Amino acid sequence: MPVFAIPFPMIDPVAVQLGPLAIKWYGLAYVVGLLGGWWYARLLVANDRLWSGRPRPQPVELDDMLLFVAFGVVLGGRAGFVLFYDLPRYLARPQDILAIWQGGMSFHGGLIGATLGLWLFARRRGYPALSVFDLAAAVVPIGLFLGRIANFINGELWGRPAPDFPWAMMFPNGGPLPRYPSQLFEAFSEGLLLFALVNVLVWTGWLRRPGFVAGVFGIGYAVARIVCEFFREPDPQLGFLFGTSVDALSGGITMGMLLSLPVLLIGIWLVLRSRREAAA
Repeated sequence: MPVFAIPFPMIDPVAVQLGPLAIKWYGLAYVVGLLGGWWYARLLVANDRLWSGRPRPQPVELDDMLLFVAFGVVLGGRAGFVLFYDLPRYLARPQDILAIWQGGMSFHGGLIGATLGLWLFARRRGYPALSVFDLAAAVVPIGLFLGRIANFINGELWGRPAPDFPWAMMFPNGGPLPRYPSQLFEAFSEGLLLFALVNVLVWTGWLRRPGFVAGVFGIGYAVARIVCEFFREPDPQLGFLFGTSVDALSGGITMGMLLSLPVLLIGIWLVLRSRREAAA
């Protein structure tokens, strides 16, 4: 048994109840994450010193960019969950695909959707796509942090059994075993640490090399996600894709790990491309 098993703090998943309208923490995390990212992006594009005159969206144009990103995140996140995580179920019941209120969003699908939305925005407004990606990479960890905190409040996406972890937690739907609070691990690594990393680069002049900040974000997210997957219980409908695992120190490949590999490779390519063009 663990030295200290923490009971899960029973937080109501509904943040605000207005008559029949229930605003849940998870939906609130999406809204606050998008609006927080929009506000911070306005601050960044208004600072010419960070860009050294390079073309980038103007503050007033970020309203349109927010719409492109929001649609991309929601549509891509849902499509990614359907395709990557539970395709047999939705092939059997295609009417459930649009039932987003039942839950089921994929970060990797949302990333694809948001990237496509950003590319369309950049193409429509005539801005370099890589600079737009850099701007988005600086603010995305805000939403990642809030989303993982919402996962924790909902008591979902809990960790693997952790009998020897001193701060293991008993989740209400996680069975009788204490588990890693993997949502908090992800909030810290994919949210706080990644935000600090990419924004150190932003404020030290790396936006002048298009693609570099976005590349570092891709590398940082992929590494953080893969590491955290060793502590996270895989989705029950999928389990481990390859191998098996009984704890965080043994093998077992999950869908989250597999989907993070292309993000890692694209991130490395963007960093190398940016450095090569800077040296040319």
